[in-house]
Amino acid sequence: MSTSLLTVSYIIAGVLFILSLGGLSNPESSKRGNLFGVIGMILALVATTLSNEVTGYGLLIAAVAPAVVVGAILAARVQMTQMPQLVAILHSFVGLAAVLVGFATYLGPASHTQGVEATIHLIEVFVGIGIGSVTFTGSIMACGKLHGVISGSPWMIPGRHLLNLVVLAVTIWLGARFTGTDSHTTGVVLLLIATVLTGALGVHMVMAIGGADMPVVVSMLNSYSGWAAAAAGFMLSNDLLIITGALVGSSGAILSYIMCRGMNRSFISVILGGFGTGDGGGAPAAAGEQGEVEATDVDEVVGELFEAKQVIIVPGYGMAVAQAQHTISEIVKALRTANIKIRFAIHPVAGRLPGHMNVLLAEADVPYDIVLEMDEINNDFPDTDVVLVIGANDIVNPSALDDPHSPIAGMPVLEVWKSKRVVVMKRSMATGYAGVQNPLFFKDNTRMLFGDAKDNCDAILTGLRAAKH
Repeated sequence: MSTSLLTVSYIIAGVLFILSLGGLSNPESSKRGNLFGVIGMILALVATTLSNEVTGYGLLIAAVAPAVVVGAILAARVQMTQMPQLVAILHSFVGLAAVLVGFATYLGPASHTQGVEATIHLIEVFVGIGIGSVTFTGSIMACGKLHGVISGSPWMIPGRHLLNLVVLAVTIWLGARFTGTDSHTTGVVLLLIATVLTGALGVHMVMAIGGADMPVVVSMLNSYSGWAAAAAGFMLSNDLLIITGALVGSSGAILSYIMCRGMNRSFISVILGGFGTGDGGGAPAAAGEQGEVEATDVDEVVGELFEAKQVIIVPGYGMAVAQAQHTISEIVKALRTANIKIRFAIHPVAGRLPGHMNVLLAEADVPYDIVLEMDEINNDFPDTDVVLVIGANDIVNPSALDDPHSPIAGMPVLEVWKSKRVVVMKRSMATGYAGVQNPLFFKDNTRMLFGDAKDNCDAILTGLRAAKH
């Protein structure tokens, strides 16, 4: 393939990636956005493979074929509850790729041998490896936390901020030495040390972040992986990789900002860590001080739903764990058939991945027009007869507004307690992912429906269908 044709292919692929991001900004156009992204990536792969720079097709097929098989199997088998972990581990692959490309570029034939170009190229290599190493180790830690093999509690080392600054300063000093050395062997040693240091920094940064901030962490690592890809593009002099990495990096940074705004926290405070002291399994230590909870049963909930004129469902990670979204979709159909207005309220950090709840509901064929963001629906709770909170905790916690000493103080929440009746589905009185007790459970208009969310939703659906007849 000629250079001009390759350039045109890259431009078209870049435009498709931009259209893909535009499509993903809205649930109704997300399928089209995904299609644009797939077409753009296929075009980019084909164009690169047919370029004059690629000659070892045997090795390329040997590397790509197993990856395609593994990717297809993972995509087919992964559960929606495991999607955050999958995203995190995929980010780690991007980071590792940037590290390997950096070393391969430095150890391979020099493309820039003198003057300013040589210095710029060395900076590209060093920065690319550093960003890639942070992304690689940080993403692995995030995957471990999301999967539950690593505690969601923040890892608080005394003087951790100073330690991070020292590691960063030493890394910068190593970079200065690296760009100034004439010895190839010394350069490799400096790169290895910098890789270890930045890898340790990635581990420490994510381990210091509490479980409640994990949605922001996933978004942040998405941004890191984009910049790592852009750095690899600079090292390989590949324009499309630079464009794609910049798109992913900038969109991930914007999404991180939106997530932080949804939690009323600064991006810096998330990076520094310390929010979210629990891993979701805490005991209700404050239950005795809050008062007594009032339990309900399925029959009572069915009766209240049929008497209601307006119903709002607030889904959380517990819904994803129970895989109750399909039953909830059937409940929605039954209530709408009975001329009951029903909508969903989605908090920006519901679940453990940005957009997690939206994807689950879309998978269950819930209409897009009844799935509303927090800002669109929060003022409607006073006019709502019944609110079903399914597996959500921190995002409906009134302490965020009422208690200035709460760890989640200032975080915007769904004000469900303003409705006439709140039904909370939970397995137990355990605290949420932030490890904070929820006063909502003890309010006069709240009823607790204990048990597995899927079982309860199945029973509610059966009751609704029986009541219709």
